[in-house]
Amino acid sequence: MSTPIIPRIDPLKLRENVYFSLRDAFTRGAFAPGDVLSLRSLADQLGVSMTPVREAVRRLVAEGALVDTPSRTLMVPAFDARRAADLKAARLALESLALDQAMDRINDADIDQLEEILSRPSTSTKGQPDLVANHDFHQMLYGFSQSEILLPMIEALWLQYGAYLNLIISTPASSEIDEHAYHRALIAALREGRRADAHAALEADITRSFHVLLP
Repeated sequence: MSTPIIPRIDPLKLRENVYFSLRDAFTRGAFAPGDVLSLRSLADQLGVSMTPVREAVRRLVAEGALVDTPSRTLMVPAFDARRAADLKAARLALESLALDQAMDRINDADIDQLEEILSRPSTSTKGQPDLVANHDFHQMLYGFSQSEILLPMIEALWLQYGAYLNLIISTPASSEIDEHAYHRALIAALREGRRADAHAALEADITRSFHVLLP
């Protein structure tokens, strides 16, 4: 297993920063299903003591991103087809609602910001999809909904989905994906106010990744 890149954190607001740094790593697909994690290794990467990492890990276990096994080993939940299908259904439902609310509020300047994400230099390697850009695009898009209910729920889904995202990009087929094809289609639909087309692009973007896991 390659060592995930987790940014070091500022010592101010230590406990919260440790949690958010780890949560961001999980959401972006830094860990794969079945990965076994060490508190010591995480603490070393973050440049902090074990205590705030232990507290953050407890929260991640409660949120379903990690499993505290009977042997006290911390593990990313193994792949489960039924769980993946549930995540797909939940993402389609909640993210479609967030898109609807975002389209009621979005303006041209907001859409320009989304487009800027697609034009950034890729952070990926070996031709794989850029997970950071993918996450930032969706997070910004749903943020325009300004929904205090939907946004935390979507973040919780992505926290659990991140490990499957890691699994998806490890497949040979991932290098053949035009990662921003549906993102560009979404932007075009947003600019012209084509609600049905925006929903179709979002649904296609979500479902194609799950097709790798659930053929």
